[in-house]
Amino acid sequence: MSEPATIKRRGLCLVLAAPSGTGKSAISRALLAADPNLILSISVTTRKPRPYEKEGVHYFFRDQEEFDAMVAAGDMLEYAGVFGRSYGSPRGPVEGALSAGRDVLFDIDWQGYRQVRASLPGDVVGLYIMPPSMAELEARLRARASDSEKEILRRMATAVAEISHVEEFDYVLVNNVLDEAVAQAQAVLTASRLKLERLVGLDAFTAQICEQAPTP
Repeated sequence: MSEPATIKRRGLCLVLAAPSGTGKSAISRALLAADPNLILSISVTTRKPRPYEKEGVHYFFRDQEEFDAMVAAGDMLEYAGVFGRSYGSPRGPVEGALSAGRDVLFDIDWQGYRQVRASLPGDVVGLYIMPPSMAELEARLRARASDSEKEILRRMATAVAEISHVEEFDYVLVNNVLDEAVAQAQAVLTASRLKLERLVGLDAFTAQICEQAPTP
């Protein structure tokens, strides 16, 4: 009996974006834990590593000169400066994963999403995660008990500005119940994987299964 036919697929980039406190990190962790074919894009940063952080696991640590050289060479899919430090998504590991049929998760903001989409046209799926209400978002931020009143107000104002870009994304979900939001995000990933343009081996698959059909 012949081996079952399979379809070769090009991987995709799944970008999750959301205001701080919406639950994006929890959804990201759940997706990665449930799906071995989904990997996290490891960022490059110019900040110093913390004691527990490992090169290539938490970040790729580079000095500013090395970072700028990567940008100049086109080796970054997206990059930004945050509080005097630079962060970016390296192109090489992502393109290698896509070619191997693996999917890459990005935990970045709407500006990073714009850049990745421009860098890899046709390979990016954008999923925006909304809070059920601004009151609930504020309650979640306060429940963390890690930010000052000033910081909470800043995050709330930033959330309003970020939500104004929601229509740039392909999909939107409301994180009211975490388990339901994770299931919806998994459904987006599954549907995106099955799109015709991702199935680079469809012709070979079709020919293989047709060859296996009995002749009259």
